[in-house]
Amino acid sequence: MSSRQELAAWLRLTLAPGLGPERQRHLLSAFGLPEAILAAGRGKIAAVVGHEAADALLDPPDPAVIDAALAWAARPGHRLLTLADTDYPAALLETADPPVLLYAKGRLELLARPALAIVGARSATPQGEDNAEAFARSLAEAGLTILSGLALGIDAAAHRGALSARDGATVAVIGTGADRIYPARNQALARAIAERGLILSELPLGTPPLRHHFPRRNRLIAGLARGVLVVEAALGSGSLITARLAAESGREVFAIPGSIHSPLARGCHRLIRDGAKLVETAADVLEELRLSSPDTRAASPAVAQAVPAAGDDAGILAGLGHDPVDLDTLTERTGLTVDALYAILLPMELDGRIVRLPGGRFQRR
Repeated sequence: MSSRQELAAWLRLTLAPGLGPERQRHLLSAFGLPEAILAAGRGKIAAVVGHEAADALLDPPDPAVIDAALAWAARPGHRLLTLADTDYPAALLETADPPVLLYAKGRLELLARPALAIVGARSATPQGEDNAEAFARSLAEAGLTILSGLALGIDAAAHRGALSARDGATVAVIGTGADRIYPARNQALARAIAERGLILSELPLGTPPLRHHFPRRNRLIAGLARGVLVVEAALGSGSLITARLAAESGREVFAIPGSIHSPLARGCHRLIRDGAKLVETAADVLEELRLSSPDTRAASPAVAQAVPAAGDDAGILAGLGHDPVDLDTLTERTGLTVDALYAILLPMELDGRIVRLPGGRFQRR
């Protein structure tokens, strides 16, 4: 672990305005550790990154900002991880753009374990969230650390599923400073992850949730994982960026298919057309990653909970009639709970006997 003086030099390097990770790495390659960079002098630094960047680096920083970051890192469970740190995640060193400094809060050892990213739509359907939670639980019980971005929808469901598993672990890679929680609705979840998993950010403390930070956050999710599973995604979803970055880094990409009528299935279908692995169970993911599940029952998605008798299919078709029907109407007609309905409807949809329509409605073919 670096000394306080060494960490202060790393902070000064990474907090210099306008310098950026690429130039930071150029300086490290040219001079060695940050203390050597700062001692090199303006002329030598400018020869590597230009005069403007050299001025930004050598201008005296606000000591309060450095002191605040060092005080944060000194708290129990907090760490500043530098490129020179032995605990720096090896998976990121294999990527084209590893961050020079990471802010970590929680179980640092999780960065050394095999991980799978589960990502998807913020405005996910209830079934999508159920699937993400169930896949995460099963895969966490099989020994994978579940990575995601702490967003609403699929991300949050994936974190919840991992935390609900026996000895389950999850890492939230966030697009704000590690001392902030975004969105605010995930405060309780973020606290649970910090206690039982890990929160990770490359952004300085206090950094707000700016739009351009999230694509950069996505590259860390893709880089840390052995593969990325996309549960639901529209065609413009940031999850597709994560999947593309994963594929470019040689990681596996998985996608769960959905209804051809659902906008949130179109991103997954495009990924599958482009070569992503179509998966229906957690066992499909484990097989591709050459891992095995300790309990094959855990390999089924969320719809496997409390599956009613097969004869209920006929009751569902009778309840549907021949016109589009929403879920609330179908619960009234059949007397089944929403969970029980989903357990029957998804296999029927996959078999082509019913279709899912916009607005959460269903119709028999």
